[in-house]
Amino acid sequence: MQTASTYICERLCNKSIRDISLLLNIPQSTVSGIITKWKQLGTTATQPRNGRSHKMTERGQRMLKHTVHRCRQLSAESIAKDLQTSCGLQISTTTVCRELHGMGFHG
Repeated sequence: MQTASTYICERLCNKSIRDISLLLNIPQSTVSGIITKWKQLGTTATQPRNGRSHKMTERGQRMLKHTVHRCRQLSAESIAKDLQTSCGLQISTTTVCRELHGMGFHG
């Protein structure tokens, strides 16, 4: 696997995007994207993203959905306590409500 620095070095040696693509056997769009990113940011490293990461993982969401399907009469507070005891998730009742609304459960 080639690194982004290889593409940049080839470009600095006055080779065209087509030549680099043929030389390394990768698509021209990949070479072009990496060179554009390098020109704009000065690096090809992944930049930090905006916002906070989600508290609930996919596994936690599946467990939440399973809990709600098992007993639809539970309150958000009891669901949060149930998830804490069963899988060790420390989530608030507000997070439970938000996740349930995202899954299509209301009320």
